[in-house]
Amino acid sequence: MRPPLDGLTAELYKVVFGLLLLLLFLLFFDKFVQDAVYSSFMRAHKCYDLIPTSTKLVVFDTELAVGAKLSPLWDSKKQEFVGMLTITDFIQILHKYYEKNGSKNEGIKGLEEHKIATWREELQHDGHLKPFAFIRPTDSLYSAVQMLCKEKVHRLPVVEECSGNIAFILTHKRLIKFLYLYMMDLPRPAFMNKTPRELGIGTWEN
Repeated sequence: MRPPLDGLTAELYKVVFGLLLLLLFLLFFDKFVQDAVYSSFMRAHKCYDLIPTSTKLVVFDTELAVGAKLSPLWDSKKQEFVGMLTITDFIQILHKYYEKNGSKNEGIKGLEEHKIATWREELQHDGHLKPFAFIRPTDSLYSAVQMLCKEKVHRLPVVEECSGNIAFILTHKRLIKFLYLYMMDLPRPAFMNKTPRELGIGTWEN
């Protein structure tokens, strides 16, 4: 039989056991923190940190005729931004009018006389018009990533709170480039040593 532990031995046992638990917790916590380093980085920085030194932004009034590929849309009647005109919108409109009125040529030619507001009405009628998604300069980059994923958009306007003006357009490319600039200074997460297939990214089966 084991002899009963005296007071000193029992106290020492508790201390050693507590230190072991603390060590295990620190090892697990360190791994957790290391794996979450990129999300922590995004939480620590604001959208304002990505603002370019020079911003030139083209804004369309919805009453203007169509004549460019991409732009935020300004409603002069409401005096506010109402959406973004994207390549996806162009594709949807072209697809709809390609065979309109029984003539492909007439359908396409009709687009030349359209206003942007007409396009928005068409998209709204078809259920393709998305609400204007934007973010503030003081919001974190993590919030921006969440919104890009939630709204399924590739461009997110950063709107100033005081003036309501769009400071710049935040994109996936700009976010990744900003993270890349600091990657060498950040701890390397364990998942960076895995392949896309091991991480479940992409389609690997028929």
